[in-house]
Amino acid sequence: MVAARITVNGKEAPIAPAAPHTTVLDFLRERGLTGTKEGCAEGECGACSVLVARPGVNKPTDWVPVNACLVPVAALDGQEVVTSEGLATVEAPGTPPVLHPVQEEMAVRGGSQCGYCTPGFVCSMAGEYYRPDRCAHAEQGPDTGEGTDGNDAEHGPNGFDLHALSGNLCRCTGYRPIRDAAFAVGAPTDEDPLARRREQAPPAPVATEYRQDDSAFVRRDTLAETLRLLRERPDAVVVAGSTDWGVEVNIRSRRADCVVAVDRLPELRELRFESDHVEIGAALTLTEIERRLDGTVPLLAQLFPQFASRLIRNGATLGGNLGTGSPIGDSPPVLLALEASLVLADADGEREVPLAEYFTGYRQSVRRPGELIRAVRLPLPLSPVAAFHKIAKRRFDDISSVAVAFALDVEDGTVRKARIGLGGVAATPVRALATEAALEGRPWTSGTAEAAAEVLRGEGTPMSDHRASAGYRAAMLGQSLLKLYAQTTEAVPS
Repeated sequence: MVAARITVNGKEAPIAPAAPHTTVLDFLRERGLTGTKEGCAEGECGACSVLVARPGVNKPTDWVPVNACLVPVAALDGQEVVTSEGLATVEAPGTPPVLHPVQEEMAVRGGSQCGYCTPGFVCSMAGEYYRPDRCAHAEQGPDTGEGTDGNDAEHGPNGFDLHALSGNLCRCTGYRPIRDAAFAVGAPTDEDPLARRREQAPPAPVATEYRQDDSAFVRRDTLAETLRLLRERPDAVVVAGSTDWGVEVNIRSRRADCVVAVDRLPELRELRFESDHVEIGAALTLTEIERRLDGTVPLLAQLFPQFASRLIRNGATLGGNLGTGSPIGDSPPVLLALEASLVLADADGEREVPLAEYFTGYRQSVRRPGELIRAVRLPLPLSPVAAFHKIAKRRFDDISSVAVAFALDVEDGTVRKARIGLGGVAATPVRALATEAALEGRPWTSGTAEAAAEVLRGEGTPMSDHRASAGYRAAMLGQSLLKLYAQTTEAVPS
């Protein structure tokens, strides 16, 4: 097997002698690329962001920003990375580098003060700069940020989506000059080497078996080979985007004898529509799912912008979010409302389990040792009335205190079917079965909504912690149903 290597700013470098748990951030800094910073070590500040060449949606390759503090460098074996230092170009030996357009705009518009966060902002901004479907709109108002042709305070006249920076924090500059810089960048030129790179395919997945001392990072070529390995090593830690495991490594100093990567297995990266269901591969990132579905599953379309940040969504997967079994994960309530089922695979075959029967206790599930989540299946047709309400202290990039997802069929003013998923109110994500029963067969009126809201306030076993009290969580459950009714009564007469 070829020695593990990574291409950084166009130059290939061996990963050895880094330990298998070494992050991309530490690997880069040890090699003098100190523009990449550690701010939080858990994927919340974006000071560490770098660009990775990934399979594209509209072009062969997309430049995707990720948190270098979370990803093991061994996970990027055979792949290409660009850091903030690699964005500038040197036109001739001995001459100063020419700033990249996003670097130039950040400089001239005062988007940097102490500069600690700036390289991370620049890399995230560059990812949006190179997004193939970004297109300019009509001129935007200079003061309010509001304009015409679909522009608003979060989208520039150049098509720049500020959500691309939702995972980047700045402590001292203030966000207005950073936003001004983002809204000022133009389109890549034909001579731009990173723009040209999008026209070629990204590096193909490579099998990896990287060992140092008594620990190993392993990636197999196929799902079958991976499942055989997991049968031999049921104690192995399985990772995709490492957005959860990376925090465990950094903050809790967790180590594993064997880490098995599944993020590039083709069998886990399919998305297809069948006659009666949608199947979503467990290793597709949330960003990839969002762009491929393009709003065809409205409840998921509401979830994605509220799920952590774009940097996290560029690595996080549904398989990982469900595999951790967290009661406050944002995807389970939505998938419960959608009546999702999971395709679980091991070396002996596959089985399909309804998500409502998957969780058995706090961070526990019916998944057996050596078994993987291969895909998530959503039955069709979808319920036409859908909403996801996330209650958190911050609008974006925060952990939910309560999450509620609704999927209702309302015909001729009557609720024919109701599915409600809840997060943050019990040891596991749960269906609000009593509330569903209180709605089904009844007219969709304020009286029905108020009575069902009272039932919903009693669902689950909410607890008090630093995010919210049990009473607040119960109150928000009831309020969420009243909000749904208020939002839908114009479309569905009572």
